[in-house]
Amino acid sequence: MSRRLRYQVAVSLDGFIAGPHGEYDWIVPDPAIDFGALYREFDAAVMGRKTYEAGLAQGMDGSIPGMDVVVFSRTLAPKEGKRVRVTDENPREVVARLKSQPGRDIWLFGGGSLCRSLLDAGLVDTVEVAVMPVLVSDGIPLLPPGAQSKLVLADHRVLGSGIVVLAYAVVGGVGPPPRIRWVKEA
Repeated sequence: MSRRLRYQVAVSLDGFIAGPHGEYDWIVPDPAIDFGALYREFDAAVMGRKTYEAGLAQGMDGSIPGMDVVVFSRTLAPKEGKRVRVTDENPREVVARLKSQPGRDIWLFGGGSLCRSLLDAGLVDTVEVAVMPVLVSDGIPLLPPGAQSKLVLADHRVLGSGIVVLAYAVVGGVGPPPRIRWVKEA
C-alpha cells in the first residue's frame, strides 16, 4: 500500500494558514492536542521554501521531531542536513517516490502553493485542518486557486478552545480515511 500524503495544517476561520509575513502567532493553543501523538503518525514531512524560512525566522532549524524533512525551493541552494534536505528537484517526482517507499504517512506541512501543485497532480490523499477561532483578515491562503477537488468528511472534533478539527479524504486518494487520533479524549 502507498503511504498517504496528508495536508495537515492550522487555518484561520477566514481561510489563512499564515499572516501576510508568514506569522502564525494567532494559532490558539489547546491542552487536548497531543503533539507527540500527532508527530508519531508521520516519519517524513515536505514543505515549501516560505514555510521553511518562516520557521527559521522563528528560531527553528527546519527539523520536525522524528521526521525526515524535504524542503522544496527553486531559489535556495540544495543542501543535505542530518534530517533536513533542501532540494530544487520537482516536488511531484520527489513526493511520488516518497509515497512508494515503506514508512508512515508523509506530512504536507506547508504551504498552500506546494499543496495546490501536489493536489493538482493527484498526490494529496487527505486534507486535515484545525480551524482556529480567529479572523486573520490577510495572509497566505489555505490554497491558491486551482482545479476543484472533491473531499469526503472522515472525522471531526470540537475542542474546548473553540478549535474545530476536520479530517477529509480526497476522492481518489490512497489509504484509509483519516482519523483524528491526536486529540485527547475528555
